[in-house]
Amino acid sequence: MNTIRLNIDKALNAVTREQIQAFEWPVKKSLEALHGGSGAGSDFLGWLHLPSSITQAGLAEIEDAAAVLRAGCEIVIVTGIGGSYLGTKAVVDALNGSFDWLQRQRANPVLLHAGHNIGEDYLHELCELLKGRSFGLINISKSGTTTEPALAFRILKKQLEEAAGRKEAGKRILAVTDQARGALRTLAVQEGYRTFVIPDNIGGRFSALTPAGLLPMAVAGVDIRQLVAGAASMEKRTAAETPFTENIAALYAATRNALYAAGKKIEILANFHPKLHYIGEWWKQLYGESEGKEHKGIFPASVDFTADLHSMGQWIQEGERSIFETVISVENPDCRVTVPTDGADLDGLNYLAGKRVDEVNKMAELGTQLAHVDGGVPNIRITLPQVNAWYIGQLFYFFEKACGISGYLLGVNPFDQPGVEAYKKNMFALLKKPGYEKESAAISARL
Repeated sequence: MNTIRLNIDKALNAVTREQIQAFEWPVKKSLEALHGGSGAGSDFLGWLHLPSSITQAGLAEIEDAAAVLRAGCEIVIVTGIGGSYLGTKAVVDALNGSFDWLQRQRANPVLLHAGHNIGEDYLHELCELLKGRSFGLINISKSGTTTEPALAFRILKKQLEEAAGRKEAGKRILAVTDQARGALRTLAVQEGYRTFVIPDNIGGRFSALTPAGLLPMAVAGVDIRQLVAGAASMEKRTAAETPFTENIAALYAATRNALYAAGKKIEILANFHPKLHYIGEWWKQLYGESEGKEHKGIFPASVDFTADLHSMGQWIQEGERSIFETVISVENPDCRVTVPTDGADLDGLNYLAGKRVDEVNKMAELGTQLAHVDGGVPNIRITLPQVNAWYIGQLFYFFEKACGISGYLLGVNPFDQPGVEAYKKNMFALLKKPGYEKESAAISARL
């Protein structure tokens, strides 16, 4: 079957199939609100039909710009935070070799990130690495004034201009920003940077399939056409008219909300494939920023198995029963490694000789599922036939669609993030940013 699959059978130790089925009508209303644009946050529904609306000409333009950086740069740094960072990181890590960055003969530039933190040591070490190397920049920001990426871009732009000259630097800087306004748009016009647009009606955490994600992915060698095609297939499969029991995004949203109503307040996204670590990081932002409002929402956490079975495994097995697991399971690895026979057998592993490493991993996965379900942890399973661009595209759209449905089931606006501004206001006041004089005085008195 050329699609990802969802299995909720192992969640039925905590909720009944009837309790999940009871969400059919609320899910139908949520889908109507999404597709009709009648729900909260309807100004940010551009992602809903994005995969099917991306044109071949649009993809070709992205590939052309990526080819320029691929040809002229050893390293490309993407400056962005949140959705302007995590989507790209998740896809590139999933689809590229684990040790590609160490290869001397490379088909693609090394893709690095900046502006996703305010670490002085990180920036210093990055700048040191870039000395004597040809590098380019992809600056991703609607406004151009978000502190973290703007700070990193200012530093890296200066270094690039000093190393290559302002004219050459302008050819190696690409901007992904607002269509018509903002500091980055103004700078791009002044300096002649090639630009791509983040649509106004798509928020950052839903932007992986916009140029914010597709451009750096293409630089890293990802087959963005297959990625988009996979997402488009999932868009069709989860359409509003798809019956509830056949719509895997609707069923996932209903199941997790039924579990939430039954007291399962924490969802742990687990995987048994090391390349999927940043899928979990992207998913945490998507669901945490979308649902964590009005003192409501499932807390999203993620783990990498089997590694985290030796750290978090005890808590998951026997800790407070407020959790459920969603496991991303990969059917077929790309490579084949078998366990050799050892004459001395000091490690006692000869019973595994001749078996594929993936067979051992699969039994660890099955054994973990049985143990956790027996321990009172409901288990939802998402199966990917393989880790490739098609299935990752499907997975991204599946999670996005389910998130929109789930937010409406929860009764919140899944497309805003008012709580994110609280730390920014305090930070600006503490740094005495112009326009924050009153807040600076208030916070100084408080401290």
